[in-house]
Amino acid sequence: MNSIKLLLVEDDDALRFIVKDNLERSNYMVDTAENGEQAIKMFEENRYNLIILDVMLPKIDGFKVAEHIRRFDEQTPIIFLTARSMTEDKITGLTIGGDDYIPKPFSLEELLLKIKIFLKRSNSLPDEDPEQKGAEKIGRFIFLPEQLSLSVGGDTRKLTMKETELIKLLMQNKNKVLSRKEILETIWGSNDYFLGRSLDVFISRLRKYFKPDPDIKIVNIHGIGFRFSVKK
Repeated sequence: MNSIKLLLVEDDDALRFIVKDNLERSNYMVDTAENGEQAIKMFEENRYNLIILDVMLPKIDGFKVAEHIRRFDEQTPIIFLTARSMTEDKITGLTIGGDDYIPKPFSLEELLLKIKIFLKRSNSLPDEDPEQKGAEKIGRFIFLPEQLSLSVGGDTRKLTMKETELIKLLMQNKNKVLSRKEILETIWGSNDYFLGRSLDVFISRLRKYFKPDPDIKIVNIHGIGFRFSVKK
């Protein structure tokens, strides 16, 4: 695990020291930044396996940092640290590309568990697969989960890890009703209001991605969930 490198962005000196110390005790390599401007600079100069990002930062806030990161990197997991009362922060963080959030105050055990979960997911997807192993046909589309890509008519879209996992789950339940609860617990590991709002954003994105093929629809089943409808 000593090759796993994390970026911790937190402006509170004491909290940054405690979290960094505990992460290093768990054999992670950790770089730290105390403001958004420094975080962006470090992201541009290094490669990280995961980023822990406080929302309220000096100079450039955490949301703008995440938006900058997602313009260049859609794969590296981002875990937001948010104030417990700031519910809109949680929703915004998830919809702009964050993978999860942890409300303050938080336990280090919870943070370490979430890091382990997201590293396992991201490392299970290789960066490239020249033989296009695991390609799946979805209507007119070619879905390459191991390459995080979706192609149609010669155009290829790079997917985020969450988008890839969601398409895989929909495909496994093609033409069946899939409950919101099952989707949230399978993809996000939890079922709550904030993650539900994020799910709606992801479903909206996937509908746009599949729009070139009218035979593919993600149908909303009111009060229950969704049906991924693919005509043969």
